[in-house]
Amino acid sequence: RVCRRLIAERFPPSDWNIYLFQFSDGDNWSQGDTAECIRILQEDLLPQLNLFAYGQVESPYGSGQYIHDLEEPLGNDERVVLSVIEDRQSIPRAIKEFLSTGR
Repeated sequence: RVCRRLIAERFPPSDWNIYLFQFSDGDNWSQGDTAECIRILQEDLLPQLNLFAYGQVESPYGSGQYIHDLEEPLGNDERVVLSVIEDRQSIPRAIKEFLSTGR
């Protein structure tokens, strides 16, 4: 919701190339939260973005389900890049994946 507001107030897509990066351990509070996030991405954000890059860090404490929840509805969208970051050494690889998309 904050991204949606920032884009509307400060970064109109007609004037800006918009690249949104999100990093998370992949745990949401509920499936309802996940569904709402996906809805906001599909309906409000992706139409305005050049790229949505999601990096999911491995966590010993959680399920890390979110990246899998994103794959089906968003995985084939050319503006979306999803990457699992297993450890510190995986960070440069993930950044290369995000930035080598040619968008």
